[in-house]
Amino acid sequence: MATSTPVDDAPRAPRPSDGGLHQVSITLSILNRVLAGYGPRDFALRLWDGSTIPPDPSHEARFTLVLNSPGALRHMMLPPNEVALGESYLDGDWEIEGDIIAAMRLGDCFEKVAMGPRELLTLASQLRALPSGRDGRHERAMYGRQASALQGDAHSKERDRQAISYHYDAGNEFFSLFLGRRMIYSCGYFPTGQEDLDTAQEAKLEYLCRKLRLKPGERLLDIGCGWGGLILYAAERYGVQALGISLSQPQVDIANQRIAEAGLSERCKAILLDYRDLMSYGLFDKVVSVGMVEHVGRSKLLRYFQSAWQGLRPGGLFLNHGISAAGSDAGSSNFLDRYLFQRGGFIRKYVFPDGELIPAGDTLGYAERAGFEVRDVESLREHYALTLRHWVRRLEANVDTAMRLVDPRTYRVWHLYMAGCSHAFAMARLSIHQALLAKPDERGCCCHPMTRSDLYAG
Repeated sequence: MATSTPVDDAPRAPRPSDGGLHQVSITLSILNRVLAGYGPRDFALRLWDGSTIPPDPSHEARFTLVLNSPGALRHMMLPPNEVALGESYLDGDWEIEGDIIAAMRLGDCFEKVAMGPRELLTLASQLRALPSGRDGRHERAMYGRQASALQGDAHSKERDRQAISYHYDAGNEFFSLFLGRRMIYSCGYFPTGQEDLDTAQEAKLEYLCRKLRLKPGERLLDIGCGWGGLILYAAERYGVQALGISLSQPQVDIANQRIAEAGLSERCKAILLDYRDLMSYGLFDKVVSVGMVEHVGRSKLLRYFQSAWQGLRPGGLFLNHGISAAGSDAGSSNFLDRYLFQRGGFIRKYVFPDGELIPAGDTLGYAERAGFEVRDVESLREHYALTLRHWVRRLEANVDTAMRLVDPRTYRVWHLYMAGCSHAFAMARLSIHQALLAKPDERGCCCHPMTRSDLYAG
């Protein structure tokens, strides 16, 4: 394994005081331990006093890691978990200048420090030797988005509403800064990898409709319809009668506004409804769910698929599109990852409270228990890594507008979470699967053709 070039060059001017030199020495020693497996250093380092260390001579800096105070590493690594690392970013202890997605490799090193017990004790002692106090920057950073504080039983209807409200309280205008023209909050579909975001998102909508084999006049249900992009597209391009349900009133309002502007209110609408309350809306020919199953929770997965089954006509299709945990990922079973580093803890605390990512095989098992036949499964992992890269760049390009709409802490949450997720998809720690499920009729028939050829025609 390649080892990192030591970060022990003399920091460039300005020179710190003697006390500052001691803190610099400890900081560089810690970084050398933590980043030992990073490989050739393709980033620069800037310390709180303005002194800098360039990347390796043969590499250009893809980003600069900025430590804003002598105690930055202490706040980043004590306790040694993902939440502390993320919260220290929200609190202004450290910054990334440049490619924040490339910088996510640093998080891998912080997570996977390969040391024995004696070395870990030495590292902890060094961290505690750094100052624990913060300056005015931290006091300013405390204002804004705080950790979620949901009430009630996990995945009850009321608590699910609270979770959705917490996530979307940044506002429709904020999401519009990075999601693209159709406001699609899930991965695009990039046939060549060179498409722009809007083209990729329209290609994804088309792909979903083709997989469902939609026909004019059919009833389509979208569970978790977001801002209505899919139901609007399906009604306009495929002539279906579409109903979308969501737990976010602002999303429902925008969806119906856009539907009215398109002149499709007679064929398409969005309503505020929990997936467990679908029985009074009759049967649908096709059902789709995009980016919603992640919020259901393992304890409610069977109920979720049963609701879709009960709302689907015999012979119909259900397309379930959702992010899944990689079953082979050490984070799903390794004690240190689950209980010490707390992988995923930051997102659960500040982004998607109560969200649960479940391996695709487990999810499909619940679908089969509900009665579904699995007809087709496809991974779009690389597509989501690329989509998130587009979202990060668009958010960065609109930073001034974002800061007028939300507080800096909220901006930092989204900036960090999307960059980290892009890296996780690229590294196969996360995946996303489209599962096409069938409800065969009494003769065993469903709407699925013999081959996939129709998906790629034209």
